[in-house]
Amino acid sequence: MPTTVHDFDWPDRVVVGTVGVPGQRTFYLQARAGKQLISIAMEKLQADQLAEKIDEILDQLMTIDGNPFHVPANTPLELVDNDDLDPVEEQFRAGVMSLGWDPTTAQVVIEAYPIEEVDEDDDGLLEEGDDDDADAAEVLRVRMPVGTARAFAKRTREVVGAGRPICVICGQPIDDAGHTCALPEN
Repeated sequence: MPTTVHDFDWPDRVVVGTVGVPGQRTFYLQARAGKQLISIAMEKLQADQLAEKIDEILDQLMTIDGNPFHVPANTPLELVDNDDLDPVEEQFRAGVMSLGWDPTTAQVVIEAYPIEEVDEDDDGLLEEGDDDDADAAEVLRVRMPVGTARAFAKRTREVVGAGRPICVICGQPIDDAGHTCALPEN
């Protein structure tokens, strides 16, 4: 069966956002180009790792003599996107995600595969050269220029960090209904 590829080469918008209240949120990676819109569900940990890895790639690229890809150290203000998600219609739940760099277009490349289609590595991300996606029925591929990638990572970290506050004593999330802290036994 041929693979359906949802390709976004120069998206108008690519963001991570949530639906629901802290403690019961569903995370989505959403990409839009013109009238084409896709939303895929993902785990909070996947979103957090994606932002971290994108920043690592961009920071490494900045160290190349002369910064030939013009990677910004900070998020360009004109690229900040704090708007809500567009209407969400989940296409699939992400399993394995890969992250790469295309030097020919100076873009960060994200690929996401449905959870039921492939086996996940321990961290949910494929390393370069892995070929677990060969039999996937569909894939989301998003290519972002460096400024957009920096803004994407910043927003994603903010969305991930906007969850329930953490108890300083036990390290567990504190719900709106309250929190009973289970102190560790000594």
